[in-house]
Amino acid sequence: MALISVPYREASAQAAAKIPDARPAVIAIADSALDAITRGDVVALTDLMVPEAVMFPTSTRDGVTAYRVRTREAQRNAPMTGIIERGFAPHAMVSGGVAMVWYPYDLYVNGAWSHCGADVFTLVKSRDSWRIASLAWSAEQPPACEKHPAGPPAKR
Repeated sequence: MALISVPYREASAQAAAKIPDARPAVIAIADSALDAITRGDVVALTDLMVPEAVMFPTSTRDGVTAYRVRTREAQRNAPMTGIIERGFAPHAMVSGGVAMVWYPYDLYVNGAWSHCGADVFTLVKSRDSWRIASLAWSAEQPPACEKHPAGPPAKR
């Protein structure tokens, strides 16, 4: 009997090819979250989250970076009006029942430029669906971040 040796990377690639790619599904959840924010629909946004979800908004001012913590319930009760948040060039990574989406974005409030940064979604799979477990984001100004490559959003 002859033994065939398959290099580790090749074996890993062969095994990965047999597993459905979940990256489009987790990016779709992140897209749905940004759409809900732009619509001002806090219920739709928080419905994408597990009940224990936590958000970590960060910002840097005068060279000092700070973060806050917001629960899903606090977010559900916070008004979101006049916001246009547009993500671009998302990058997703998935391992079993956990996923991460890195999503650069820019944000306008009442039609005026506000900031840009990156949203980082951590998702978990519950039964057959992906849900947001945490969401952290940076709020910066260029050149620390990039504006959307399509330019400013169309006027509403």
